[in-house]
Amino acid sequence: MTELLDKAGQIRSGEELPLETLIPWLHQHIDDLQGDVQVNQYSGGASNWTYCLTFDNQQLILRRAPAGTKAKGAHDMGREFRLQHALKPVFPYVPTMLAYCEDTNIIGTEFYVMKKLDGIVPRRNFPVGLKLSSDDAKQLCTNALDALIELHQVDIVAADLQHLAKGKGYTKRQIDGWCERYQKARSWNVPKGKKVIRWLQENMPDKERICLTHNDFRLDNLVLDVDDPTQIIGVLDWELATLGDPLMDLGNSLAYWVEADDDFMAQATRRQPTHVKGMLTRKQIIAYYCDKMDVDVADFAFYEVYGLFRLAAIAQQIYYRYHHKQTRNPAFKHFWLYVHYLMWRCRKVIRASSKGLA
Repeated sequence: MTELLDKAGQIRSGEELPLETLIPWLHQHIDDLQGDVQVNQYSGGASNWTYCLTFDNQQLILRRAPAGTKAKGAHDMGREFRLQHALKPVFPYVPTMLAYCEDTNIIGTEFYVMKKLDGIVPRRNFPVGLKLSSDDAKQLCTNALDALIELHQVDIVAADLQHLAKGKGYTKRQIDGWCERYQKARSWNVPKGKKVIRWLQENMPDKERICLTHNDFRLDNLVLDVDDPTQIIGVLDWELATLGDPLMDLGNSLAYWVEADDDFMAQATRRQPTHVKGMLTRKQIIAYYCDKMDVDVADFAFYEVYGLFRLAAIAQQIYYRYHHKQTRNPAFKHFWLYVHYLMWRCRKVIRASSKGLA
């Protein structure tokens, strides 16, 4: 079953690590590193750069910020490290943190190192050789949702995370913040989005519940047990985690969820195997979550539109770096088309809701 384990690939040109300064730092801060190191890079991430460092006796994961212009507060490696370190005792799916470096002289930016979780990461497709039955696919969905629900029920005081963010007023801050980020990163070839922005601003829910939210909870940010791929053993990529509204967290997840009968553009941009037989639909996910959390949401449209618009803003921020030649990753070349598509999806959900576009 080792062939199913998630593996890193070749390092992208221009994104190499300066081993002459990194290796001495690693030996100084992490015990018992034996032998030479082999460095590989994960290709799936569109935000922070993630590397696998293989020594003779153990494997480490290094996370660092990307090059180029960064949105205010984004790519804060120290925050991501401290959050996971505090969360680990009360949420076992968090990887074990090993060391954090704020000295930008080591590799050119801050970074942190953690233990590698050995398991399956369900990226665009399951690994060759792994085919889940319809029942197993459904079980994986419900187990993933149960992990998200468990996160939303974490006692933030016990985890000493009550000071992680402001909390109250989260909904308005998110809408204001993502609208501003989208507009600042907008290039000439994407929509202005004025109608969607106005709709979000005018339809914010009156109530919100504050809990710990992941804000990038997707199948391809989960690590599955190689012996039973329906079981979750790890949750990765905590860059966007904060104290926020759990329904907005679910809306973020739904923005990535592509169903088997979704359109061509959705299938072309799919990043996780949510299309296989047995996977829950977006409506079923909403119903399952709301039932388990005992919440009544008459119209989920606001949270769906928020998730789609936020994803459009993230895609546009990434495309902005490519457009201005701050990254060479060819995967970002056509992100502007994806932004168009996501804004179209926003308008489609709005029109189908009880509070359509004016």
